[in-house]
Amino acid sequence: MKTATISSSQFNRAVGRAKNAARSGPVIITDRGNRMHVFLTFEAYRLLAGRGGKIADLLAMPGASDMDFDIEISSRRDLARPAKFD
Repeated sequence: MKTATISSSQFNRAVGRAKNAARSGPVIITDRGNRMHVFLTFEAYRLLAGRGGKIADLLAMPGASDMDFDIEISSRRDLARPAKFD
């Protein structure tokens, strides 16, 4: 999946171009160089916002490997631990 980036003024002048680009992947709309909005097809939105979706389905979504996904671990207590069975 290809991600396109356009400015908000470009988006306002060429909505049709943004619609075409969204068929290939998300379109990031910037405002003064800052990422502000994401323009998606309804199908892509439905996959992201679907009820009862499984994380495996989201990870298998086309282009998932291109997404930034940063996880911060605040302490070692946040890490998984083996289960204790008494």
